[in-house]
Amino acid sequence: MVENHKRISRVTVIINELGLHARSAAQIARLAGRAHFKVWLAKGDASVEATSIMDLLTLECPQGTTVEITIEDPSDLEVLNDITQLIENGFGE
Repeated sequence: MVENHKRISRVTVIINELGLHARSAAQIARLAGRAHFKVWLAKGDASVEATSIMDLLTLECPQGTTVEITIEDPSDLEVLNDITQLIENGFGE
């Protein structure tokens, strides 16, 4: 876990065979939508708001991709934990 001012980030790896696709992006967006502040998903230098399915898909994350999830405020720690767990469980696939 990395803290930067109020921001908190976690790094994880996309493990499911299909990678980050429309259904899995929708699951992330739904969880991110519960946050009080913005949630970001990053791959390398590219970062997108996690509430946007289309933006998430533009990251092009096949199986094995390392991603970083960032919340802007510690009050959204549960959302960060839930998204991390979702990814680490292969989106239930």
